[in-house]
Amino acid sequence: MSDIEIIQDKCVGCGACLSSCPYGAISIQDNLAVIDDDKCTLCGACVASCGFDAILIRKDKVDDKSDLSEYRGVWVFAEQKGGIVQSISYELLGEGRKLADALGVPLSAVILGKDVDEAIKELGCRGADKVYAVAHPELEQFHDEPYARILTDLIRQHKPEIVLCGASTIGRALIPRVAIQVHTGLTADCTGLAIDDERRILLQTRPAFGGNIMATIICPNHRPQMATVRHKVMKEPVRDTSKQAEVIRTTYDAKTLASRTSVEKVVEEATNLIKLTDADVIVSGGRGLKAPENFQLVEELARAVGGAVGASRAAVDAGWIPYSHQVGQTGKTVAPKLYIACGISGAIQHLVGMQSSDCIIAINKDPDAPIFKVANFGIVGDLFEVVPALTRKLAATCGKG
Repeated sequence: MSDIEIIQDKCVGCGACLSSCPYGAISIQDNLAVIDDDKCTLCGACVASCGFDAILIRKDKVDDKSDLSEYRGVWVFAEQKGGIVQSISYELLGEGRKLADALGVPLSAVILGKDVDEAIKELGCRGADKVYAVAHPELEQFHDEPYARILTDLIRQHKPEIVLCGASTIGRALIPRVAIQVHTGLTADCTGLAIDDERRILLQTRPAFGGNIMATIICPNHRPQMATVRHKVMKEPVRDTSKQAEVIRTTYDAKTLASRTSVEKVVEEATNLIKLTDADVIVSGGRGLKAPENFQLVEELARAVGGAVGASRAAVDAGWIPYSHQVGQTGKTVAPKLYIACGISGAIQHLVGMQSSDCIIAINKDPDAPIFKVANFGIVGDLFEVVPALTRKLAATCGKG
C-alpha cells in the first residue's frame, strides 16, 4: 500500500500544508505536522506546498504482470437519485456489455442508496450479470466520503479489471477519490471505449488539447482501469424483463458510513424549458450567425419543430447566448433524434458533443466544413436564406410558429 510520512528532521511546523489539504487531514501537534490516515487520500497537495521537503509519499508500483491476472470483470457504478437509476448508468451498462463480452467476463453494477430493490431489478433488466448492493438510510443522499470508502472496499475485495462511472456531478466527485485509494489511473470524460484484444487492456478515448485532437489513453500496469464517460455518448441497452442479476448485498459499520457533511434539503430546478440533454430535436447556431440578434433565426426554427436551442462554444464565448445552451466537450453532450447545425463549422470540440445524434442536418456556406463529414444531410448555402425558408416550410407542415 502507498503511504505518507512527515520527515521530523525537516518539518518546522510552519502550517503551510494545513491550508493546502482539501480534506482537512493535517494538524499541527508539538510544532510538527501530523497526518490523519483516515482522511488522507494521498492527493499530494501538501507535498507541493511544503517548502522544506518534509512530506514524503511512497507509492508502490505494480509491475508484476501476474498481479493483474487477479482482476476480472467489468463494473459500472449505478448512480441513483431517490432510488431511480440515472440514464447515464444504463448507457454505461450498454457499453460495459460490449467490453465484458470482448473480455469474456461478467458485467456487474454497483449501487449504493436507501431503498434500492426496484433499482436492482432494473439493472438486471438492463444487462447486469451481478449487482453489488449496499443499502442504508445514511446512503439515501450522495456523500462523497462514505460512497468512496464503500466503493474502494468493494474494489479491493472483488478486484474488477474495469470500473466505469458517469462523468456527472456525482461521478466527478466520487471516482477521483476512489482511484487515489486503489492507486490506479483515471481517464475523465471519455467519448469512446474499446478493448485491445492482444494486451487485454481498455482503450479510453477522449478529446485533448482543447478538443483539437482525440487521444486514446491506456493504463497497462495498474488495476482496475477506471474511466468516466459523458452523458448521451453511449446508447442505452434494450430493457429485457426476462433477465435477472445475481445480487451480492454488503453492510458496513457506522464509521464507514460517517460523513463530515450533510444534505439539508434538495430543491428541484423549476423550469418550463426543454432541457437540452432531454430534447428530441435541437437546433444549434454558431459563429456563422455573425451577431447575437441573429440567434432569433435559430430560435424560430426550434420553435417550429418543437425543439431546444443549442450553440457552439464560439457563439457562447462571444456572449451571444448563455453557457447553458453550449453543446460540446466543455458544454452539454446531446443525442437527440434530430440535430440541426446552423453556421457551425464542426470543430472536434463541438462534434464530440453531438455526433451521437440519430440524424444530423448541417447548414453551412463552406462545402468543406468538417460538420458535413458527420452530417446525414448537408445544405450548402447562406443560412440567412436557408433557415428562414426551412422555418416557414416546417411551421406550415408542423402547424407551429
